Amino acid sequence: MPRFVLALVLCTAAFPGAAQVKKTEVVKPTTPADDAKGLSPDVPESVAVSTRFERVVIVRFKNQADILAGLEKHVKELKIRNAVILSGIGSAVATHYHVVSNRSFPSKNMFVENPEASADIVSMNGYVLNGKVHAHIAFSGADHAYGGHLEPRTRVFTFAIVTLGILPDNVDLSRFDDKTWR
Repeated sequence: MPRFVLALVLCTAAFPGAAQVKKTEVVKPTTPADDAKGLSPDVPESVAVSTRFERVVIVRFKNQADILAGLEKHVKELKIRNAVILSGIGSAVATHYHVVSNRSFPSKNMFVENPEASADIVSMNGYVLNGKVHAHIAFSGADHAYGGHLEPRTRVFTFAIVTLGILPDNVDLSRFDDKTWR
């Protein structure tokens, strides 16, 4: 057996889930005009909004639950407009996330999905902006950590807990998640 084939067989045996990982790069254009425009002097370098939490919501997910779908369900049912994802922990049996994969507009995202993952959820943070969940998640395996923007089909193993700090409805965060506001 050639050495390359033997090495491939040994790697596949050592990392059975590795063969299941699917990576897809997707271009995320807005409009050609928005993608081509540079920085506007009318957009401030940074913006600060001062507010307080109205309440805290803690969500627990059971085995096999889709974390993003569950968050979206609770945001809708509890009529949450704006929130901060304060914390998230747990474990996963399937991971799906994306990361930015370039440095110029239009932006590109690399989607990474592993339906056979075995990972701890070591951190989750992000926002709910105008009712839309924008969550980032970090996973760890035995020897490395990885993560990015949470995508559908990230499923729970033992349990997962996510804590949301709910902001007042009158807080205007409408441009905070707008990549054309630059």
